[in-house]
Amino acid sequence: PIATMSTEAPETVATTAGALEGRELEWAVNTPELAAEHASINSNIIRTRFPPEPNGYLHFGHAQSMNMNFALSFEKLGVPMENRRTIFRYDDTNPDAESPEYIDSMKRDLEWMGWQPEKTTYSSDNFQTLYELAVKLIKKGLAYVCDMTKAEMEAQRELAKKRCAARAVGIDPDVEAPIPSADILPGRNRDNSVERNLKLFEEMKLGLHDEGTLTLRLKMDFDSPNPNMYDLVAYRIRYTPHPHAGNGWCIYPNYDFTHGICDSLERIDYSICTLEFETRREPYFWILWALDMYRPKVYEMSRLNVEFTVLSKRRLLKLVNAKYVRGWNDPRMPTISGLRRRGYNKQIINNFCNEVGATRSAKVVQMAKLFHVARLTLADTTRRAMAALEPIKVVITNFDEEAGENGMTFEVQNSPTDASLGSHNVTLTGTIYIDSEDFKTEDDPNFYRLTPNKPVGVKYHGGNLVCDEIVKDGDKIKLLKCHLDSSEGRPKPKSYITWVPSDGIKCEVRVYGNLFTQPEPSDRWEEELNPESEVIHSNAIVDPSVLELVDKKDVNEWKSNQALQFERLGYFVVDTDTTFDSTTREGKLVFNRTVSLKEDKTVKKVSSHEEEQNRKRVEQQRAIAAARDIMMTIEPKDLFKLAPDYKDKYSKFDDTGLPTHLADGTELTKSARKKLEKERAKHAKKFAKNKK
Repeated sequence: PIATMSTEAPETVATTAGALEGRELEWAVNTPELAAEHASINSNIIRTRFPPEPNGYLHFGHAQSMNMNFALSFEKLGVPMENRRTIFRYDDTNPDAESPEYIDSMKRDLEWMGWQPEKTTYSSDNFQTLYELAVKLIKKGLAYVCDMTKAEMEAQRELAKKRCAARAVGIDPDVEAPIPSADILPGRNRDNSVERNLKLFEEMKLGLHDEGTLTLRLKMDFDSPNPNMYDLVAYRIRYTPHPHAGNGWCIYPNYDFTHGICDSLERIDYSICTLEFETRREPYFWILWALDMYRPKVYEMSRLNVEFTVLSKRRLLKLVNAKYVRGWNDPRMPTISGLRRRGYNKQIINNFCNEVGATRSAKVVQMAKLFHVARLTLADTTRRAMAALEPIKVVITNFDEEAGENGMTFEVQNSPTDASLGSHNVTLTGTIYIDSEDFKTEDDPNFYRLTPNKPVGVKYHGGNLVCDEIVKDGDKIKLLKCHLDSSEGRPKPKSYITWVPSDGIKCEVRVYGNLFTQPEPSDRWEEELNPESEVIHSNAIVDPSVLELVDKKDVNEWKSNQALQFERLGYFVVDTDTTFDSTTREGKLVFNRTVSLKEDKTVKKVSSHEEEQNRKRVEQQRAIAAARDIMMTIEPKDLFKLAPDYKDKYSKFDDTGLPTHLADGTELTKSARKKLEKERAKHAKKFAKNKK
């Protein structure tokens, strides 16, 4: 006889006390023996894990997860520093999506962020153990090899869901959703013998069957209200070499089967994930219960969403592949590599994560919060320099008279608030460059910088700059002829402008804005890309005091590069495209703007009416997104029965679910039905795309 094991949960329930509590399940309760064994091994150690899948680059969401698993969770639990342990695990079970590039980038990003794991592991290192545990489940009668097609499994799942829904409202499932054949539910392979399942699983391992022909499924519970318990697929055939494990396997375990087992094998105490995995608690604990393995505590927190960006790996990959951005490390990308290249250091990112925190409440974090943290972090630590993004040449006609024999060189503090950061010299020359934003050809009472009729103060010199003549080349300003006024009776200027001497260093400056025009990009996100998210100033110039700081030899994509505050312009960082040689002054020098010195004026000028319009638009976008999420749970054949837009509109349907009569009994015309058929086809296409 076949050895069987009941899939019904034990009756005992234990309450999990502590700061990180999740929904209780009977399968989650460890036996006294398992609890005692775990306690004897871990002793006073509390262990978490950070398990990203190497199918892309780490991003904002991973930064929050690192912060939670390496620090915040322990603080919430009150764990002393000496008892904290975190494992960095590559959840590498899908060789089709993973690559050595992603594996390497994750390791480097983790190190750069300053987190020190207890050890680094790979789920793939456990492939042999996972295989043996799968065999164990087969021998217990809790796993079987299945030859159902993807379409058959979807039909099986849909039927089980309908029967469960009927039971939930007291309707006989055999009436509401009768089983047409045992081949569909519970499935033609479910009662195969242990011997046959062992034989077929071994054949799968040996590569004797084609991809997609057989899977190993867990014998779970088709009566469960949770569809994740509908005989989950544990193994698939896949003839793809593994980037870490090599060519030794042609069957690969799926995520649900793998990660709970790896948690248990690695003696994890708290398995922390995001809320979309909340419904995976059942299979997580069922698998460990069925294998009689230690069950860690599981806690779900809300996913971090940040305005004006996307964190979906599918969308991030599309941004890269479609060349909407320069690559995974583009300064507009929400990846750790992109944030680093833009000039956000690890202190900024970790402080941002601390401010955001980790809760179970859904939230969209304003980008302004990141900017605020960046300014606070950079303000007291970043060296000052002067630059002009769109320079205008200024010839000082009385320079020799003003400069005298000793010239005009000024010692400038690298930081006006911290003398310990030292100082540098800047020299005023007969020809200087000012930024085009600091000059207007016509006077404006609200403009406090240079105009032909209004002098302006010269930073560090202290005197006034007076414009005497504008020299043009066509409509373009070629240069300004000005003189310095250092007289005692000179007019008091309303502002002082920065300048760059004649021996300034030419450079390219890239100013970055939001990647998207909408705070919460919709399904039409590609149409919402901001065409002005990157503005390049290719003829910029920076004062030569930075020469020793911007050499190409000091630039590295895996570290924080030299950050500078360009006075009155913002915080900038040397970009990895830099090829500048400080000795020869040859090569290209590139800067990226990290953040402006203060909130953009355009934000401050938004009227109350515009604010209300923006608020309504955001609410509308959220409502649309919520409706879309609901729609993506509705099978095409149930569209006109369950979708909010169609609910209660129709009273009769054909065998495919297409309406035949309106709610009042009026029969639909042929053209009306044809129109509905087109609507369903559109929905089916979106539904299929969403499931991939």
